Amino acid sequence: MPTIDRAREALGQVFFQRCFYLFVGLLVLLTSALFLDPTPRGRALLNAINLLLDISAVAAVGRSRWSFIIATLLALPAVLFQLRALITDDATQLLYAWIFNAALYVVTIGYLMRYVFQRDVITADKLYGAAAGYLMLAALWAFGYSIVERLHPGSFSIGGNVTTPSFGDFLYFSVTTLTSTGFGDIVPLQRQARALCVLEQLTGALFLAILIARVAGVYPPPPLREPSAAGESETPRFIRRLRERNRTDTTP
Repeated sequence: MPTIDRAREALGQVFFQRCFYLFVGLLVLLTSALFLDPTPRGRALLNAINLLLDISAVAAVGRSRWSFIIATLLALPAVLFQLRALITDDATQLLYAWIFNAALYVVTIGYLMRYVFQRDVITADKLYGAAAGYLMLAALWAFGYSIVERLHPGSFSIGGNVTTPSFGDFLYFSVTTLTSTGFGDIVPLQRQARALCVLEQLTGALFLAILIARVAGVYPPPPLREPSAAGESETPRFIRRLRERNRTDTTP
């Protein structure tokens, strides 16, 4: 246990702004996955970015011993299977990597929301945590779509043609579904894929609504002014001055 605590503290010192680095890593993942071609070099670069993102996720949720242990136990197999899939080009290894990455993202989102929704003052780190959680939802569903396509081939069509989209295609489709944009170029065909699409649309809408309510609830309404000892009314001073001026102007 002391070794785990030292590792957690060392990682926290490197990623001292935990949620900020996770947010930046997710932005890099989203942009790189959309711009990189599915070539061996592109997949290698994308795996390297995902490795850094997994480390950032462990650092973001590793605020306690048990959360650090759980995130690490999910991140290590995800990285291992991802590297083996890159070396051997085995689809089964890639499927396992997607499953462990999805599980890591679920745990990370849960801990981020627990951190953001604490009854405390909203800080910049919490705002970055909320933004990172929203972007991580898109990446999580991209892994989900990839898993569904692997288990149920022909679940999606692109431009009316049934094909197997790449992870970048699924990430693009996930972002458009999460934000309720829906360009219609990628269409779910089987019921498993359609169910995931419906869940993502509901999750995206509810996430924003609950987050806005949380941020608005942090700032309570200002208290009513108490009458002073001299009998000052609760009416603001500038309103009373306007009323006195109006009475003076209307006096013949």
